[in-house]
Amino acid sequence: MTAYDVIVIGGGPAGLAAAVSAYGEGAKVLLIEREAKLGGILKQCVHDGFGLIEFKEKLTGPEYAGRFIEQAAATGVETRLLTFVTKIEKIADGFVISLVDRSGVSSVAAKSIVLATGCRERTARQVFIGGTRPAGIFTAGTTQHFVNLRGKMPVKKCVILGSGDIGLIMARRLSLEGATVEGVYEVKSTPSGLTRNIHQCLYDFNIPLHLSTTVTRCFGNDRLTAVEVAAVDEKMRPIKGTERIIECDALILSVGLIPENELAESIDVALDNRTRGPICDQNCMTSVPGVFSAGNALHVHDLVDYVSDCSRIAGKSAARFAKTQSKPERKLTQAAFDKNFLYVVPQTVDLNSDLSAVSVYFRSGYDMKARFVVRVNGKEVFSKRYSVLKPPEMEKVVLNLAEALKDGGKPEFALEDVTKLG
Repeated sequence: MTAYDVIVIGGGPAGLAAAVSAYGEGAKVLLIEREAKLGGILKQCVHDGFGLIEFKEKLTGPEYAGRFIEQAAATGVETRLLTFVTKIEKIADGFVISLVDRSGVSSVAAKSIVLATGCRERTARQVFIGGTRPAGIFTAGTTQHFVNLRGKMPVKKCVILGSGDIGLIMARRLSLEGATVEGVYEVKSTPSGLTRNIHQCLYDFNIPLHLSTTVTRCFGNDRLTAVEVAAVDEKMRPIKGTERIIECDALILSVGLIPENELAESIDVALDNRTRGPICDQNCMTSVPGVFSAGNALHVHDLVDYVSDCSRIAGKSAARFAKTQSKPERKLTQAAFDKNFLYVVPQTVDLNSDLSAVSVYFRSGYDMKARFVVRVNGKEVFSKRYSVLKPPEMEKVVLNLAEALKDGGKPEFALEDVTKLG
């Protein structure tokens, strides 16, 4: 059985950045990917807008992935494609990972693991749409795969449910390919996607956005023929009498992403019910020592540049964990955050690790003008004002907490709603 310092599971943007980073720390690295090519979801994202932070230029998804694939190829990172992880077992000095590929079943060993397994889309049944189950109901990612990778047009006239970024981008893409997008329907009172995508993908193409409205039923036997939409109240319940029927041959769902963490759960990694990803410290280490989480498996990012950013931390930390013979005991302190946050990552801080550059990612719970504040033992140690915060747009700050936490304590994060304070 071949042994490695670090094994990275997932060959998308997170896995690639983690693998390259781990190798840069001198680790022997194996990168495992279940598809035939590296790059993950970026392979089908032919629109631009990637890389503005990472490379200071505007790239398409394949171009962005290609940069990291080239970086990985220039290193000694080993890669196994079309390979599935079926089991992870904790042993005294690391982990044994069971694999299945075209040659059969095998096992490899690692001192540390980076889980870069990405996320999946919610389906129609997960958002409780009634009616029949005809062909023509797609997730936005599946539609993107058909159009951009397969060169197939699966729709002529469609309704899009959910204003997530992939759905907005596909509204534009399908319009450019000649389809009619009747409208985008969002059950919440505010859009779920980035502001730039609302403007560039809907307003610029005269595609209407209907807020506080949802799809309640589907019609059709072999193929979708129509959907029913209805307005919803403040509790997102359909309002009787507001229903209307829209004829269409496709319903495209952009109703949220769920981090893929079945492997993490199988080895008892604790999950955060807000992010649906692992609870981690500033090194991206989970509750299980030696197991690290990266990218959208940790929490769903809206920018791939931030995926690469946090995944480098995970890869570097995994390599250092594997190389350290006498590992100092973790001294974790739980971070606290107020109700104005949707979530904050990391949720814990290891006081026995580097505290000089702690990357903190957060989302606000609602639209607001706010002051982001960090306190330790009641003393304010950092603050930053934001003219606008929106839940779809994740924010990042880098904190130096070394001095503030040198005698212990825990960081307390607050979002002071300046809008309400006047």
